[in-house]
Amino acid sequence: MSEDAAPSIRKIIHVDMDAFYASVEQRDNPELRGKPVAVGGSAARGVVAAASYEARAFGVRSALPSVTAKRRCPDLIFVSPRFDVYRAVSAQIREVFAEHADLIEPLSLDEAYLDVTHNKQDIPLATDIATRIRARIKEVTGLNASAGISYCKFLAKMASDLNKPNGQAVITPRVGPTFVEKLAVKKFHGVGPATASKMERFGILTGADLKAKSLSWLQEHFGKSGAWYYNISRGIDNRPVQPDRPRKSVGAEDTFMVDIMDLGPARAEITPLAAKVWRHCEGKGLHGRTVTLKVKYADFQIITRSRTTTTPIGALDDLEAIGQSLLEPLFPTAKGIRLLGVTLSSFIDDEDTDARQFELEI
Repeated sequence: MSEDAAPSIRKIIHVDMDAFYASVEQRDNPELRGKPVAVGGSAARGVVAAASYEARAFGVRSALPSVTAKRRCPDLIFVSPRFDVYRAVSAQIREVFAEHADLIEPLSLDEAYLDVTHNKQDIPLATDIATRIRARIKEVTGLNASAGISYCKFLAKMASDLNKPNGQAVITPRVGPTFVEKLAVKKFHGVGPATASKMERFGILTGADLKAKSLSWLQEHFGKSGAWYYNISRGIDNRPVQPDRPRKSVGAEDTFMVDIMDLGPARAEITPLAAKVWRHCEGKGLHGRTVTLKVKYADFQIITRSRTTTTPIGALDDLEAIGQSLLEPLFPTAKGIRLLGVTLSSFIDDEDTDARQFELEI
């Protein structure tokens, strides 16, 4: 950020570790370096939790079924996740953050926002702070991090992807609005495939197209999100960087291009959703007891079904099994399903975690 920036303009850094889980495995096992690595299960029902950049070159990505990943990259090496190690490394990274800022908002084990407007080392340029943080992370952990620097969280997040891996980029207040106008809406952080497809049907392909729509029009067609889209299309995001707060739930959902009518395809969609939720909860050390299934039908009716266990759910297979059990009674269905979601909630503290197998309440 420039030295002559107005005092009211915040300086925000988004730090994102490069292929974090896979990079830790390659760091700890020299035989994996330079090779395509997937962290996750290699069994028929396994799912990729993370992929090295060598694997990503073949189209391997997180949440991809392991059998598909192996088909895309026959030389793919599967490694079982070690979340205790990832959490330990994440703690080291957060200590580095704390050397520079008080306002730190972790998003997961491997990424966080930092507000460095007033930083501990009185460094005037946020770009210099980001450089120091990345160098310090490399020194402490041996891992590479990328960073985005901007005046708001949305653009800092977008900037961190511009020069990955092991790079950084800045989006200044002067160029922020223009950057957004040129950006494809499908690349906006927070705009998923379903929303991007809906926008495309309205002729909204870029930030400029989005900016051309009035606030009332966006609220009419996108509900509560309309005001958010109106602001970010103008490079405006006033959300503050907030210290870590307890999560009440973790969920994942997907909207389908073609409505699902049969149980088999619906069951297949539960697997990656459960894996995504489990990956996040494992990474954050969250242990939940309530599984909720969300279903949106073709006519946009939404229903939910939940089940609570007497002890915390102890494995991904258990989470998926409950999701499947909530799904099955909904079939046969007279109308297609356009969206499925899986959420885990009723979290307990780590020290209260019971490692026993879960038992369903009768």
